[in-house]
Amino acid sequence: MRDDAGYLAWTQAPRGAMLFDPRRVRDPGPALFDPGAYGAGAQPVGAGGRQAAWFVQGGAWQGVLRHFRRGGLAARVSRDAYVWRGEAATRSFAEYRLLQALHRQGLPVPAPLAAAYWRRPAGPLYRAAILVERLPGVQPLADRLPRGEWTAVAGAVVALHRAGAWHADLNAYNILLDPAGKAWLVDFDRGRAGGVSGAQRRGNLERLRRSLRKVGGDEGLRYADRLEAEYRALWDAGPA
Repeated sequence: MRDDAGYLAWTQAPRGAMLFDPRRVRDPGPALFDPGAYGAGAQPVGAGGRQAAWFVQGGAWQGVLRHFRRGGLAARVSRDAYVWRGEAATRSFAEYRLLQALHRQGLPVPAPLAAAYWRRPAGPLYRAAILVERLPGVQPLADRLPRGEWTAVAGAVVALHRAGAWHADLNAYNILLDPAGKAWLVDFDRGRAGGVSGAQRRGNLERLRRSLRKVGGDEGLRYADRLEAEYRALWDAGPA
């Protein structure tokens, strides 16, 4: 056991290992991260998934399975391979542990269910995947701009920053709203904990503003203005 999570390694090529929540995942193994193993039960995620995310279902959970994919110029070299720097530094294990810590603090993030990596011993590269709990009935912020909900969204981002955590890609598809209007933050690949500077907080808001402008044009910019005002008010008010 490591970090109160189950741990399983496999020796068949490509070799790999996984972390998992033993309370939720009863049948751990590589098949958990293969969308083909779910048959018709694996449904591709639409926007924001880079064609590498699926809604899947286990015996006692509903989840989102995501294979790690590169974006931008790096994808021209390799779409899904990363340089090996040790097990703890794998993108999947790092995200699992960050989500685990944030979820335990009661922050609005999905519970992590499992994470894995695969590598060939003779090579310097690995591939990875993560499985997180599916949030029922949620919609991305990109689809909810006319409904406002600035306070809920700003509150979720303020809570994240007060916890000393930073989101590497805060955009209009990585903020989800449920039927009750609660905001959730997802996709913590490359996220970090341990403190957030003023520059990092501003960087998160600026990245979100660019995303809102891209998906909503002038409406998106107006939304960003209201959201940032709500964020400042909540931040200046101090912890509840």
